[in-house]
Amino acid sequence: MTDPRIEKYRQCYTGVIHDVMRANGLRNFTLPPRIAPLQPEMTLCGPAFTIEGRMDDTADPHETLLAWTGLLSKCRTGHIWTAQPNTHLVAQMGELSAETLHGKGVLGCVLDGAQRDANFILKLGFPCWRTHHTPRDIVGTWLPKAIDVEIMFDDVLIRPGDWLHGDRDGMVRIPVEHLDEVLEQSVEAMQTENLVRKAILDGVDPQQAYLRHGKF
Repeated sequence: MTDPRIEKYRQCYTGVIHDVMRANGLRNFTLPPRIAPLQPEMTLCGPAFTIEGRMDDTADPHETLLAWTGLLSKCRTGHIWTAQPNTHLVAQMGELSAETLHGKGVLGCVLDGAQRDANFILKLGFPCWRTHHTPRDIVGTWLPKAIDVEIMFDDVLIRPGDWLHGDRDGMVRIPVEHLDEVLEQSVEAMQTENLVRKAILDGVDPQQAYLRHGKF
């Protein structure tokens, strides 16, 4: 099932969400800039399905493919495939996997690692965030350690069900316990920004517009 808040808040942009969380005293919520969107025109938001893995050069190819297809089977509809593979050597998303996840209603993927088959995924329209591209796959070299566990992207903790929200400017993680208040406050902040913008366009001095509305 897809969270109805996704459509409601998709128009919120990461800059205003960042500012709201900073003002609320939250810290360590901005994903590192190496994790960038394949499709910067797309907004990706929703709850995280978390995966952690490891390199194992002694793994049997059949074992790695069996484990990988098991991950695809377990990823839940209406969630974002969110992986800390603990390597940048092998691609963590490709053509067939993206098509499988897209077909079962997974919202997109966020990888602290590589992707391949970029042209196919662009045509598919499956939102992907990744660090880089490589043609090298996981066969015989990589295995999952756990799903639905806490993972780290540098200093950003991502727990199962935490909300990821990303656009052209970057991606932030909203702790699930703060989700509703942060998103509602973000909508309010966007409305206040519109008032500041209108005031400046009407000739009000920028500093006076800031003092009047408390936002810039």
